[in-house]
Amino acid sequence: MNVLFAVAEMTPLAKVGGVGDVSAGLPRALRRLGLDVRVALPLYASIDRDAHGLSRLAALPDGAALWEAEVRGVPTYLIEHEAAFGRELVYGYEDDPKRFLAFCDALLAASEVLDWQPDAVHAHDWHTGFTGARLAAAADHAWADAARIFTIHNLGYRGEFDDAFAAEHGLPAWAFAAPPGVAVEVARSGLGLGLLHAGRVSTVSPTYAREILAPEQSDALAPLLARLPYPVAGVLNGIDTDEWDPATDERLAARFDAERLDRRRESKRALRERLGLADAGEAPVIGMVSRLVVQKGADLAVAAIDRLLKTSDLQLAVLGVGEETYEQAMTALAERHPGRAAVRLAFDEELGQLIYGGSDLFLMPSRYEPCGLGQLIAMRYGAVTVVRRTGGLADTVSPYDAARDEGTGFVFDDATPDALVAALEAALAAYRDRDGWWRLQRRAMAQDFSWGRSARNYAELYEGAIGERSATRGAR
Repeated sequence: MNVLFAVAEMTPLAKVGGVGDVSAGLPRALRRLGLDVRVALPLYASIDRDAHGLSRLAALPDGAALWEAEVRGVPTYLIEHEAAFGRELVYGYEDDPKRFLAFCDALLAASEVLDWQPDAVHAHDWHTGFTGARLAAAADHAWADAARIFTIHNLGYRGEFDDAFAAEHGLPAWAFAAPPGVAVEVARSGLGLGLLHAGRVSTVSPTYAREILAPEQSDALAPLLARLPYPVAGVLNGIDTDEWDPATDERLAARFDAERLDRRRESKRALRERLGLADAGEAPVIGMVSRLVVQKGADLAVAAIDRLLKTSDLQLAVLGVGEETYEQAMTALAERHPGRAAVRLAFDEELGQLIYGGSDLFLMPSRYEPCGLGQLIAMRYGAVTVVRRTGGLADTVSPYDAARDEGTGFVFDDATPDALVAALEAALAAYRDRDGWWRLQRRAMAQDFSWGRSARNYAELYEGAIGERSATRGAR
């Protein structure tokens, strides 16, 4: 079975969020199952062609070019398009729909020069949703009969366009015609096109697959999601357990595993030293590695931690960037509590590892979270998670029960500072029971969030979509 991933990010070539980790880890796991999975993404200006061993394959229409590399054992195609991707950032520009439509068009044009053909095209998020519409409108394309799978990583980003954009770029009106009961603006988006023209739709956790059917979660998209011919498949993301392994991670101050938890103290000490936190012995450190935006509950974290810093001995270590309002709020929090709270507004992988490997608690108070990777990494590194019960957080963190000595973290429901304070107070109380805390850490570290199970689920999804596509062709 041949499967082409079309995606905007892939670690280590380009990463902004969790999509980059998915497109790196999942193809490797699928290839271990015997599938020939290949990945295609834009060739951004930030990608070092020599460092990653890129080679140019062929010229493509409209000034584009096709490059290839092998990335951690996965054949990878990169689309060069200077006007679209010769820029500093991966995305965040006003003309992003035009940029990623150019990527999709060039990728489909690459079928003419590739000695390989997919049985399924797996498009990820709105950036690649245009591929479905283009293939639906081109019955003679070499990949027209390939099954089409579309994965929603985050429903909050849609890639909207207008009728003028569609006319300029040859998107026929029927391709984005809204079905009955669906708002017209929903279909006029990369996300809408991905949904309308997919044979199967998935998202990244079972709970999120249910949540997005509710209007309060998906807004005007709910009617479209409800009209899909198949239920949205909720396939939980995983992590690459070879890459995320505290027993071998050289970015930590000391390597450890579940039987050598005492060695985490070295990374806790190094984390404090790196951030200028006071050497407060066994006082708990709460870590956050997050985008500082409302979705991630940055405002809840500021309000709750500010209160607890006045009543407990906890310390806070935050790494992330985001909206200016929340960056300023986090910075002000650290300024009010010198030596107790530290914030770094940056991308810093080494510091991120110290936070995972040196924090006692890891905080994710998200208002919504399709899957989340931070909590999976934190649990593997022995940082006990405090999360809101939503999306993939609900699917991966089981509530701690001291009486039964079970559970893997602390979970709260309401998106309020009060609810978060209560969860953190419960976690701080549990932290004082050192034996119980070590058992809690070990349970969390024992959870299997590797890509193997997710890969098997996706393989079944591909088989179903390919089988139906073949049956449809036979009925013509």
